Amino acid sequence: MNIVRTELPGVVVIEPKVFGDPRGFFVETWQSRRYGEAGLPTVMVQDNASRSSKGVLRGLHYQWPHPQGKLVYVLEGEILDAAVDIRRGSPTFGRSVVVRLSSDDKRQIYVPPGFAHGFYVTSPAALIAYKCTEIYRPEFDRGIRWNDPELAIAWQAETPLLSAKDTALPMLSEVPAELLPPYEGDS
Repeated sequence: MNIVRTELPGVVVIEPKVFGDPRGFFVETWQSRRYGEAGLPTVMVQDNASRSSKGVLRGLHYQWPHPQGKLVYVLEGEILDAAVDIRRGSPTFGRSVVVRLSSDDKRQIYVPPGFAHGFYVTSPAALIAYKCTEIYRPEFDRGIRWNDPELAIAWQAETPLLSAKDTALPMLSEVPAELLPPYEGDS
């Protein structure tokens, strides 16, 4: 397993070992000891899956309070995955990282608590799986507009397919400070 640090502290890309032959492949998608040794959480409390068609953009989502860390990977297809630092007071507040994830390369991204997350489907369809460090609590579900010009995320999408909920999300500058997680330093 190879860990690739990004310019945002805590956001990492994981390149797992893939064992393949003409019959197919095997890949370990998570193992508490190995991921813990890499500095990632060892406790995940919820697994999710999402299937979307080409052009769908989901996000940017976060949960506050009770923030979720997410280990995201693609089981089928390809996506552009984005993490945005929304921790008030952070030296990287409002900055984002975009990573291409696909079922071909098996790469993963870990998005820590305190970051908003979203993805855009670039293949005909995509099946995404993600493990979470905190359970989903709908009453604390929050988000930021995907095309906030201050975030300048390179989605490579002009008119994505959005849910009504995601269309109505506020710009980051419109979110009250008490609805953003605080910066508590980087580990």
